[in-house]
Amino acid sequence: MCYSAQIRADYRDYTRLFGAHLSIKEFVSVFYGRQVAKLKIPKALEAAFERDATTPEELEIKGLIEAYKADRAMALEQELFAQRKRLADAERSLQTKQTKAALDSMRIAPSKISKARLDLDDLRRTELLDRDSRIFPGVYAPVMVVRDGQRVVLPMRYQCRPAGKPADYDVKFPGTYNARRDNLEGFWRGQFGHTHGILLVDTFFENVKRHDMEHRPLAPDEKPENVVLQFNPNPPELMYIACLWSHWKKDGEADLLSFAAITDEPPPEVAAAGHDRMIVRIRPEHVDVWLNANPSNLKALYDIFDDRTPAFYEHRQAA
Repeated sequence: MCYSAQIRADYRDYTRLFGAHLSIKEFVSVFYGRQVAKLKIPKALEAAFERDATTPEELEIKGLIEAYKADRAMALEQELFAQRKRLADAERSLQTKQTKAALDSMRIAPSKISKARLDLDDLRRTELLDRDSRIFPGVYAPVMVVRDGQRVVLPMRYQCRPAGKPADYDVKFPGTYNARRDNLEGFWRGQFGHTHGILLVDTFFENVKRHDMEHRPLAPDEKPENVVLQFNPNPPELMYIACLWSHWKKDGEADLLSFAAITDEPPPEVAAAGHDRMIVRIRPEHVDVWLNANPSNLKALYDIFDDRTPAFYEHRQAA
């Protein structure tokens, strides 16, 4: 499973590399949706519109981002005020009588104050960090597809909800951010051969068990310990990740564009690090065939998977 990846969140990377154009209507819809549904959007994706907005639609998105940040800043400042008051009240209370409520406040309020301060600083920060381009399940990312014969960049949630499924599908099947190669013609038959996308990834992260990473059995009374590993291709290069996507619709509810990254058996060095899956990257020369999939020739798609880009994936423990 690929539970997290550091992506190219700026849609202009797709324009530069592939000549793809932005489907602005869907991006406007996602930024509007965040106002009411708390959609998760990477900071680096916001920055692309904050820096260079020129068209009316881009300026509209920039305004939505500014409004969201203003509302978020106000909420954090209110939280800071409330927790500071809570702490001061607890300190006064403890001067006369020791109570469980006051002791709890003395313990909890400082950590909440610290978190609110950090969140506020992060909200106002303008310099981008690597983590600003990192996605997890449920987070939105730009994905390139072919629509009406043209390469288009759409905002999609990283967890696919296939069209026609109920909204609670996300909860019943939380692992649908990845699509296993050995189940593409089963679980994913509605998307495989029909709706394909490309996600640009610089590096990816996996959860492994420490004892698996260290090639040893669990010691007596030892509990499994999770370790997050970051994998980078050597030589360093941008990875074109094969995705499946869906456009979910239901009367009375907002449309949802969502995707899953395809995974396959890992190369030896990834398996040796303790992980049993890896996202499928494709060669640049296969992009057109992948995006313009022919459902009557699935073999051509499997051939793309098998024609892997030569690379060695180095890993290190993530910070």
